[in-house]
Amino acid sequence: MSGSLNDDDKKMSRSGLINFNSIGLFLDYYELTMAKADLDHKNFNIITENYYVRKIPQGAYLVSAGLEQVIQFIENFKIAKEDTEWLNSTSGKDFDEKFYKYLQDFKFGGDVYAAPEGTVIFPNEPIINITGRSLDIQLFETYLLNVMNYQTLIATKASRVVRSAKGKDVIDFGARRAHGRDAAILGARAAFIGGVTGTSLVMAGRIWDIPYVGTMAHKFVQDRESELNAFREYAESFPHNSILLIDTYDTLKGARNACIIGKELRKKGFELKGVRLDSGNLLDLSEKVRKILDDGGLTQTKIFASNDLDEFVIEKLLQENAPIDGFGVGTRLITGANYNSITHEGNVSALNGIYKIVERIEGDTAIPKMKMTDDISKATLPGRKQVYRRSESGRFIEDTITIWDEKPDSKYDWHPLLIPIIKNGKPIFDFPSLDEIKEYTVDQIRMLPDGVKKNYGAQEYPVKLSNQINELINNILQSDKDNSQ
Repeated sequence: MSGSLNDDDKKMSRSGLINFNSIGLFLDYYELTMAKADLDHKNFNIITENYYVRKIPQGAYLVSAGLEQVIQFIENFKIAKEDTEWLNSTSGKDFDEKFYKYLQDFKFGGDVYAAPEGTVIFPNEPIINITGRSLDIQLFETYLLNVMNYQTLIATKASRVVRSAKGKDVIDFGARRAHGRDAAILGARAAFIGGVTGTSLVMAGRIWDIPYVGTMAHKFVQDRESELNAFREYAESFPHNSILLIDTYDTLKGARNACIIGKELRKKGFELKGVRLDSGNLLDLSEKVRKILDDGGLTQTKIFASNDLDEFVIEKLLQENAPIDGFGVGTRLITGANYNSITHEGNVSALNGIYKIVERIEGDTAIPKMKMTDDISKATLPGRKQVYRRSESGRFIEDTITIWDEKPDSKYDWHPLLIPIIKNGKPIFDFPSLDEIKEYTVDQIRMLPDGVKKNYGAQEYPVKLSNQINELINNILQSDKDNSQ
């Protein structure tokens, strides 16, 4: 755009961040039009919708994340008067005052059952059941899918990266490569659930109490007359917590300069905490840098690495005994990259979770609903469902998806995954802290069979359909066949 505005014509810049009062507009337009039609025709049917994932894009398991934000949305959903006024001015004649009042007075009165965040989940298992008026619960679809799909993708990716790091620190470096500001903040949260040690994003620390950490950038070095002088000034400001970036010019010379600074710090009663590698052959450089540090007497100084890392690169580095003590993982973590950086195989970085009707109540009768389509991969499992899991000797053995009131085989000890979060519109679940969720995730991953956790050739975890679900499917398919004749 060319030209300029007079002072009187200038408009204030806008952050684009969601105003909490406007959060109810985070939906797709058809959710509003369907709700209006339901209200017009007095469709107050009680239904259940499931959130689940048909296919895992990478690996053999998922780590559920995002539930707390979904519940916060449901509990507070309404569309403020100023937003209904905006809708009225922009949507033509689609809506009327009766519908606007419904949006302004909205209050969810149904039930939510869900697997707690950090729970390991497999394909087709319901992660969230929402039961309530069809008119109401369709309004949650876009926000629920947005939050659950993204955070579950990132928590899962983080758990894979952390497992590959074999107990070494993993830091989320992804904010600048995230697909938007909310993605950076929620991605840091999900990555922490998945097991990372901390984040570089200070705002994530402020909101979620995640430890935030950092080193220095190449700019700091380039802005001084010499690398050694840059290191010295940084160490003078942070003698207790200096990690020096040594690859701006010549990595091995940078390591030798770091030794000089380390010895200066030691005279003052401090130790050089670490050096960071951000380019080049990380295996070769880490070995040479380790020798330089050790020969210089800095055996306690750690080596950290960054630069396009993921679970595959980290696993390979550690299999080759790279002397790296911690990893900063950015792009491929925060985008949930469904990509193997070693074999160059992969697909779109997304989790295609869905939210579908599975049951409708008519009087006292539950009518199971099943999407049937020419594409069998898009069919849905009918009925309101529960997932039961059994364990032996501290390991998960198998899961069974059942109809809601159905119990699995009594000869085994099963426990249900979906627990009550909201009942009759009243929240009853006490959300744990992020640290508690992270600890729960660690236990969940520990209990997975080793074969399911592999980066290569992961085994499929056994998930069975109950007899009643199989009978429902057969009955529905037979009925559809009869009706088509």
